[in-house]
Parts: sequence; C-alpha cells; structure tokens
Amino acid sequence: MPEAITAAPREKGSSISRVMEIIEAVAKAERPLSPADLSYQLDIPKPSVHRLLNQLEADGYIQTSMRGLIMPGNRLHGMALGILYSSKFKAVRQAILTKLTDEIGETCGIAIPNGTEMIYYDRVQTDWPLQIHLQVGSHTPTWCTASGKLYLSSLTRERRQTIINKLPLGQYTRNTITDPQMLETELVRIKSTRVGTDNEEFADGMVACAVPVLDDKGKLLACLFTHAPVIRKSLPELLNYLPILSSAAEQLGRLIDDPDNSTH
Repeated sequence: MPEAITAAPREKGSSISRVMEIIEAVAKAERPLSPADLSYQLDIPKPSVHRLLNQLEADGYIQTSMRGLIMPGNRLHGMALGILYSSKFKAVRQAILTKLTDEIGETCGIAIPNGTEMIYYDRVQTDWPLQIHLQVGSHTPTWCTASGKLYLSSLTRERRQTIINKLPLGQYTRNTITDPQMLETELVRIKSTRVGTDNEEFADGMVACAVPVLDDKGKLLACLFTHAPVIRKSLPELLNYLPILSSAAEQLGRLIDDPDNSTH
C-alpha cells in the first residue's frame, strides 16, 4: 500500500506565543501602544494583531482608551500582582505588614484596584478593642477611600474622567465627595502628593491614608494603607507615619521586581 500522505502539523503554540508576546509588550510599555505599534514591534500582521487584541479585550486582559491605544486591563494587573500575592511571598508580605502595624499601632493592609472598586486584599489587624473591621476580600468604593482615590489619581486625566463619569458617587458620610468636579480637584491634589486620604468619607469616625506600591517603571500596582478611629488618631496624626508607610511600600514593590533578594 502506498504510504499515506499526512499534512504537516501546524506549529503548536504559535497563537499562544503571539498572545503572550502582546501581553508582555503591553505590560512593559512605558506608554499606551497602538495596534500598529504592536504589529511593528512584534512583527505580527495587522489583521492578526487586531483579532488577538479584540479577544484579549473581551477577556479583560487589556483595555482600549478613547484614542484607540492599548493599556493593561484588570486581569493583566491581576497577573502581575499574582507574584506579589502568591503563597511563596505570603510570609514576607505578612512580616512587612506586621512590623508596620506594630510601629503605627493601627491596622495596615493592601488594597488592589478592580474596575471601579478596590479589593481589600490583605491586612494585619491591630490589637486595640476598638477598631474598624473590614474582611479580606471586601470590595470598597474608589471615590471615598484613601486607596481608591490614590488609584484614581494615578490614571491619566482622560481615563480618570471616563471612570468618574461612570461612578455612582453615592454619599456614605457627611464628608463623602459626590460632586465630579470636586472629586477631580481632590484627585489632582492627591496626584501631586502621592498620598491618598480618607477624612471620614467612607465611614463616620474613621480616617485613613494610603501610599502606592509601585513597580520598577513607576506604575501603581497596589495601595498600602492604614486606618484608625478618630477618637484614637486624627488624620494629621496618621499622616505622621508616612515615612514608614512609604518604606514598607518600597519593600512590597521589590517583591515583584527582585523576589530573590527581597528578603535579604
């Protein structure tokens, strides 16, 4: 019998490789890229780039700005944070938070952005009988929390305005900012100081401040916060701890950039 003719097998993983190359390029880019940029940089035909970008955006890995430029989406941010929040670094992360909580005397934790909300990702609780209880995994609004406002302030003005216009801006307390223009003014101030504050805006009787956890490109990956009842610490008193908060945030950032040396 004549030998059967079989078609040459298609190169396995070629589409997956292209997807990963796009994700890597978008994640490392210092500015938002256009589809044409990605096509040229990665030597991928434009039709293929557009098809893959559409799928990645539908799946939440990337997002497209009003100008058609490509930026990391929520799931891509989650992938980057996966290194920091993996069990491998849990002990180091908890050690940093525990030391910080002991020094400040108030609960300290990490919040990560999730669309128009923040996720209360990790924390070390203070031992005081009177404290604010927010469970890990809690979703909190962006417009009236220290971490949320800090995250919003880190976005481009165009992206920030788009999000603000979609926010419900519900009033949680008498101090909650519900006017979009007043919120924008507050976010511009926070952008200049790089310190998020919550002056009884999310919960009556609670104040908080937050600093960014950045990668080696200066991008905000998460927010490190501390909060306290006002009868124990005022907001100005809490802000006195900014130097040690910032130092701890740098240590957390190095867990991503240099995991092998982060514990040294």
